[in-house]
Amino acid sequence: MNLEKLKTSPFKALLVTTGRKSGKERSVWLRGVFYNDKIYFSRRNPNSDWFKNVIANPEVRIEIDGGKLIGKAFSVQDESLSKKISQLKYSDKTRQEEARVAVEVTIQDLK
Repeated sequence: MNLEKLKTSPFKALLVTTGRKSGKERSVWLRGVFYNDKIYFSRRNPNSDWFKNVIANPEVRIEIDGGKLIGKAFSVQDESLSKKISQLKYSDKTRQEEARVAVEVTIQDLK
């Protein structure tokens, strides 16, 4: 997988988490951005199941264009970083300014 390609613009990815209650694999399509050698996903709703699953079990898999990445995900606590992610993710000023929860994924392995 060519990570350099991800640096140019937002991308669609399949985020695979482990269900916090079921322990089963769960997946969701999200729009992500690559910034400072990490992948970021965000949403307005902190009650999203994928977000809660990441908090409960940070080991994740990301599938992009047929490639797979293994990583560890954490909730972003830095408000300025969350805002930066929204600016990278959206061209619309209104969406850039919306409050969001964000997840930072440190890539551990390329598959």
